[in-house]
Amino acid sequence: MQQNKSVTEFILLGLTQDPLRQKTVFIIFIFYIGTVVGNLLIIVTIKFSWSLGSPMYLLLFPLSFADTCFSTSTAPRLIVDAFSAEKVISCNESMTQVFAMHLFGPVEVFVLVLMAVDRYLAICNPLHYPTIMRREVCIILIILAWIAALIHSITQNVLIWKLPFCGPNLIDHYCCDLQPLLKLACMDTYVSNLLVVFNSGATCSISFFILMISYIVMLYSLRNHSAEERKKALSTCTSHIIVVVLFFVPCIFIYIRPQTTFSMDKMVAVFYTIGTPFLNPLIYTLRNAEVKNAMRKLWSIKITSESKG
Repeated sequence: MQQNKSVTEFILLGLTQDPLRQKTVFIIFIFYIGTVVGNLLIIVTIKFSWSLGSPMYLLLFPLSFADTCFSTSTAPRLIVDAFSAEKVISCNESMTQVFAMHLFGPVEVFVLVLMAVDRYLAICNPLHYPTIMRREVCIILIILAWIAALIHSITQNVLIWKLPFCGPNLIDHYCCDLQPLLKLACMDTYVSNLLVVFNSGATCSISFFILMISYIVMLYSLRNHSAEERKKALSTCTSHIIVVVLFFVPCIFIYIRPQTTFSMDKMVAVFYTIGTPFLNPLIYTLRNAEVKNAMRKLWSIKITSESKG
């Protein structure tokens, strides 16, 4: 596909132009390392722990993988650029970043929806839950989530690919997302902005409201359960609700009004691309006794085998 562009590269202005404040990006480096280590720890624990074979943990596996990749699509570039004199990114690199962000981000959206479906069936329809949420069914649903995310990402890339960029090439952001690129296009992007609202904003908004309604129904249905069952289900649902709110609210704030920009947009983007992937492992481990016990057993077995060896 041939591009009609005179601009071959962009310059990212980053989070701030203040040299002193740019050094605080080191904090983001710590968060990113914590994100990678925490999510990889969850991935390894689920992979090698037989006790975590339920559908909920089968779905947590791709969520942790998507968290790691989603954060990696922006954080390394932000960290390197903060200490670089030239913050140049080619058009191909910018398209790759848009593709990655809009692949792994929607994977999180769809997996969170699947996790809500899993909890809904487990709480509201426990007799049929083992039959419906079989391992084979979960794997098929995860594959469909990846396919849907891939279609979404390709659609967004095609939208940006067709835009002519004639200059200027300064992006007032730390990454190449849809809104910063649309602002630089030398054509009327009204229709493109509407497509972004429909494709990204509406998807996030509708998914968020469906998820919140489903969790309200689940919490209401717990009144008929025993005290122990209510406590366990409430703990799990609370963790899921926290993750949903932390991820969806910033996404809706960014993508539901792409033609309007605020000074806080970059910090909001940092939160959902780097902050939320960092918090997810903490939420799913600190509030989940099964995961913590599986981690202890896994690493105790590993230490024991190494000491014998």
